[in-house]
Amino acid sequence: MDRIATFKSFIARSPADPFPRYSLAMEHRTRGELAEAWTVFADLIESFPDYVPAYLMAGGTLASLGRAADARDVYARGIDVAGRRGDAHARGELQSALDALP
Repeated sequence: MDRIATFKSFIARSPADPFPRYSLAMEHRTRGELAEAWTVFADLIESFPDYVPAYLMAGGTLASLGRAADARDVYARGIDVAGRRGDAHARGELQSALDALP
């Protein structure tokens, strides 16, 4: 079974766990399937808005798609979530990514 199918089976078995969705999005991103990656990241953020790791990679995916304004929005939302969750490290990474956008 390929990795995409494997991650989809994990999602089906554990729909309340955000990590398999994150893994699926990252697999698409690694393959260069950025539109597909963004679709999964968008679903992940909607379904699990407090899952901090999604914001950095989702914003980066949008930036790679040439969607800087959307990436800015995702990074800003991630900064807010990381701040509320007390994750200073992630907050700093997200702020650096936001500052690096054109």
